[in-house]
Amino acid sequence: MSADRLLTFMAASLLILVIPGPSVLFVVGRALAHGRRTALLSVLGNEIGEFVLVLAVAFGLGPLLERSLVLFTAMKLAGAAYLVYLGVRAYRGRRRMALAAQDGGAEPGSRLSELRDGFLVGLANPKAAVFFAAVLPQFVTHSAGDVPLQLVLLGLVFVALAWVSDSVWGLAASGARSWFARSPKRLAAVGGAGGLAMIGLGVGIAVTGRKD
Repeated sequence: MSADRLLTFMAASLLILVIPGPSVLFVVGRALAHGRRTALLSVLGNEIGEFVLVLAVAFGLGPLLERSLVLFTAMKLAGAAYLVYLGVRAYRGRRRMALAAQDGGAEPGSRLSELRDGFLVGLANPKAAVFFAAVLPQFVTHSAGDVPLQLVLLGLVFVALAWVSDSVWGLAASGARSWFARSPKRLAAVGGAGGLAMIGLGVGIAVTGRKD
């Protein structure tokens, strides 16, 4: 793979990443509802989940997902349902989380569960899988051979850039949350807003997408 082709791919990836999408909204919602630690662990889990999609695309799932409406819809609804579940959980626990944050207590949820939540959302993202299937092959140098390895490397570059971009969004949102922490009522309100944002994102993903 030539350096020029790789740089072009990085530039195209950055153009996509700077526009807030489902991953950014998910991370922002988690940051507002739970704070910085949860946001950053959610980012890490989300990128691991998306890299698993890259591996699946590199070894044949991408074209199948692009052709199969049933498989696409199943993955879409699974991801949407999990986002709604996370949003409802955050909204219902908003007052308890606000009091814990003001008292300096630990945020609810283990690191493993927070990482798992992000991973499952990233893994159940059919739009990412279709994007990888449609875009990554355009930057492959077929004459160089080992196409699956090239797809994996390109996907790894994209996931690394996404990790940086989403982390910035998470830190910015959690910084705004810390300002609200001076008042339990305000923090409960912003935590509830984060939960509602995740619910709205889940509903939006469920009702949009392919109709063919």
